[in-house]
Amino acid sequence: MAEQTEKKEFFTSRWGMILAVIGIAVGTGNIWRFSRIVAQNGGGSFLIPWVIFLLVWSVPLIIAEFAIGKYTRKGTIGGIAKLAGERFGWMGAFIGFVATAIMFYYSVVAGWCIKYLTSSLSGALLSTSDHVALWDSFTGSYEPIFFHLVAMLIGAFVIYKGVVAGIERTNRILIPSLLVILLTLAIRAVTLDGAWEGISYFFTPSWDTLLDYKVWLAALTQNAWDTGAGWGLILTYACYVRQKEDIALNAALTAFGNNSVSLLAGITIFSTVFALAPGDGVKELISGQGSTNTGLAFIFLPQLFEKMPGGPAIQTFFSTIFFLGLSFAALTSLISMIELAVKAFIDMGMTRNRAISIVATLGFLFGVPSALSLDVFENQDFVWGIGLMVSGGFISFAVIKFGADKFRREAVNSEGNDVHIGTWYNIIISWLVPIQVVVLIAWWFYLSIFSYDPDGWWNPFHLYSVGTCLVQWGVMMILFIIFNKWMVKKTLSVRAEV
Repeated sequence: MAEQTEKKEFFTSRWGMILAVIGIAVGTGNIWRFSRIVAQNGGGSFLIPWVIFLLVWSVPLIIAEFAIGKYTRKGTIGGIAKLAGERFGWMGAFIGFVATAIMFYYSVVAGWCIKYLTSSLSGALLSTSDHVALWDSFTGSYEPIFFHLVAMLIGAFVIYKGVVAGIERTNRILIPSLLVILLTLAIRAVTLDGAWEGISYFFTPSWDTLLDYKVWLAALTQNAWDTGAGWGLILTYACYVRQKEDIALNAALTAFGNNSVSLLAGITIFSTVFALAPGDGVKELISGQGSTNTGLAFIFLPQLFEKMPGGPAIQTFFSTIFFLGLSFAALTSLISMIELAVKAFIDMGMTRNRAISIVATLGFLFGVPSALSLDVFENQDFVWGIGLMVSGGFISFAVIKFGADKFRREAVNSEGNDVHIGTWYNIIISWLVPIQVVVLIAWWFYLSIFSYDPDGWWNPFHLYSVGTCLVQWGVMMILFIIFNKWMVKKTLSVRAEV
């Protein structure tokens, strides 16, 4: 078979690349889910294990993804096949599909953000008397399909413009803008009467709570879902980094940049909640059920903005910039998910434009069920959210199969690295990461069996069951194993033109 050539683009600068990768990690979860998980797990007590797992889960996997992408110049299928061996390319396909399956319903979330941004701009959001009814009316209609389409079209257009003109330039605008918005909201929030009680709650640990193993598992889960580590998204963007980029430094900047955004959002949320809804506000934060309970962001926060002093104009202004920031965060993450799927097709020899057409069309169609039904949305978020932990395990497996020390010397400590990673990395990626994968999956299955669905945990048609995870994962794994040889052959026959 004749070898095909792919025209390669590269990020123009480290600044542009870092902003793009931070755009992967920073999503709606940083702004809303993080604060809810903190509230459910003892406030400041949560932050200690959260930082620890940043170092022993997120950073090692981000380093691995940067190194695999830069070393192989292939997406998830080709990257894993070149690292672990061609018969394991199906693992890379599964990693890529998990992120793509998340893309299907994450585009719906981005659509929700855009919808609430337009409602805030028009003044309709803060003029309603019942935000629960507004949310139920919106999600129970066909309107989410339209905004899901809008989000997919925006993401596809950015990817169509290419790595530099699309991904890099968009993130150069959206990420700094998001930071300005969050800083503006944070400054206003901390100046509210009673705000410092929220900040104290956010940063003061309770040593009794710190000894609760559930807090540690929640912190590990948050790192698995929040930083983009193990998703394959950073691996995809790393295909476009210049040869002399420093992997260790870029990984550290990405991880700590993402968590800094979470902290800034936490300061804003807790200051606002304690100032405007003392007591009841924290109860609302803690009350979240299921895997995300994203609706709380669209029900509870608008009620807080209505209580903000300064009158309707000020209330509308802060409501609008909040949902603008939430939309920016959603779109930067969505863009990376679309690019991952597009890159998989490009690696197989398809043109970028054709790949975008296929991914955007399928992304819209497969997202429609989640747009129409919150039950479908919650099921997909549960299944593929836990699937991300399997993805992290597969990345760790690929490094182990290649040889952890060889990987560290050849792929991580490669040309352009000023900061060299020591042998400690071999231990973390070979032992600690796989152990964390097993613990996380076991924990979520335990919750399904004994808490979420004790009577139907085995039933694949139940929302939060072990059965639904195993069946959906199993179907995709079997398909990818069957087509493994074909996928790998197609992917490795295309040579990147560097």
